[in-house]
Amino acid sequence: MPELPELQALAERLDDALSGTTLRSLDVLQFSALKTVVPSPFDLTGNELASVGRRGKYISFDFGVARALVHLSQGGRVDIEDPPKKTRPKGAVVRLVFDGAPSVLVKEYGTERKAACWVVEPDAEGPLEGLGPEPDTAEFEAVVVSGDDGRQLHTFLRDQKVVAGIGRGFADDILHAARLSPFGALAKLDDSERRRLYDSTTTVLEEATERERERAGGLPAKMGDRFTIHNRHGQACPRCGDTMRRVSFNSREITYCPACQTSGKVLADRRMSRLLR
Repeated sequence: MPELPELQALAERLDDALSGTTLRSLDVLQFSALKTVVPSPFDLTGNELASVGRRGKYISFDFGVARALVHLSQGGRVDIEDPPKKTRPKGAVVRLVFDGAPSVLVKEYGTERKAACWVVEPDAEGPLEGLGPEPDTAEFEAVVVSGDDGRQLHTFLRDQKVVAGIGRGFADDILHAARLSPFGALAKLDDSERRRLYDSTTTVLEEATERERERAGGLPAKMGDRFTIHNRHGQACPRCGDTMRRVSFNSREITYCPACQTSGKVLADRRMSRLLR
């Protein structure tokens, strides 16, 4: 799933390429993708795009009279079509067509079909309502420094109501950078561990965003090389050289380094544990 760094850099590229252009049409190519009725996508036609921004894992196209919000979910990706196209490729979700500028095609890989679009009034939050603070804010810092959340840290970081924009991949990388177990709990961290958690969160995301700013165009289908340890189980830890391990669940997995994060303890792999029962 694209996370904060990819989406922030993408929003910046789209803003540079499209701000000031006029929307010709917002074409919904997958019926279930449009999550709102009023305003209509047709209400955006003929309006100038004021800016493209990001909030959490959402891309926001601000047309003044209303905003179009796009969430890519797990398998959503973005093509910048220059010249614009009229085809409807497999997995196509929505296409924004602009006068005299490239079009933006959101498409989805896999079978989940959860990428979506909302059209909301200028002052309406829509799906953004209830999102937690951005990671680089004093508000999130206060949560880390003084919070008593008892859930696993990996779950804590991925909760969009706690902090917006972090997913499975960067949760792995942040906890590795902080030298903290993914199964630890915020409530049990001491002051120095809490500071490492917050500092690692901001540093990992800032560095990843800078790398993403080197990318051109949209977001490609394969993006797994952007992480430091996520999905790299079996490889050597980039810090200590120990073999990195994973904990697997039905639809996700956690990558970690036993030497750096769990005092050498190898955590039980949930899939293997079920097979051995």
